[in-house]
Amino acid sequence: MNKVQITQNTIAFVKETLKGAEGGHDWFHIERVFNNAKLIAKDEEPIDAFVVSLGALLHDIADSKFYNGDETIGPKKARAFLESQEVTESVILHIENIINHISYKGGNFKQHFSSKELDVIQDADRLDAIGAIGIARCFNYGGFKNRELYNPEIQPNLHMTKEEYKHAASPTVNHFYEKLLLLKDNMNTKTGKRIAADRHRYMEQFLEQFYAEWNGEK
Repeated sequence: MNKVQITQNTIAFVKETLKGAEGGHDWFHIERVFNNAKLIAKDEEPIDAFVVSLGALLHDIADSKFYNGDETIGPKKARAFLESQEVTESVILHIENIINHISYKGGNFKQHFSSKELDVIQDADRLDAIGAIGIARCFNYGGFKNRELYNPEIQPNLHMTKEEYKHAASPTVNHFYEKLLLLKDNMNTKTGKRIAADRHRYMEQFLEQFYAEWNGEK
């Protein structure tokens, strides 16, 4: 396998596939996760850099939330593409497992697969869900789904099942408590934990300012 060429072909495939995607799940999200993953992987050796690259690039090739909750489409699309690139079966299986196990799913999802490569890509993806970019993505998706910004009468649900989480339609600010503020303590790697701590503080400061403005205190 020419790993460099396959990686470049994967980048081109993902860019074309996600053309016109919702702003928080477009090519630029993939690119940020790809770069985050390469940064984190430096401190996680020994690790398969090729699997990290392909897994990061293909992890959201068909996010189930845009396919009526169908979680099988992403792995199928990834497999079809990788087979066209004559990638070995062991690598394809690894990428499928990464796609199947990377998502948060309400925090009530037990992983039945583990690898250092999954740990790296999962942290890279979660980092893009927090901090300044995470806030922007959160409100962008809330607008995409026509959700309220905030409603003090609707409290966050911290004990959702996987199905409840997938179909939740609560105000956007609730998502901070239902997912974003929980990610810091669910990071896998040393580098991921360090970066997440800083981005977590930024979100806490944002929420303090948000409530102060909402309540006419600032």
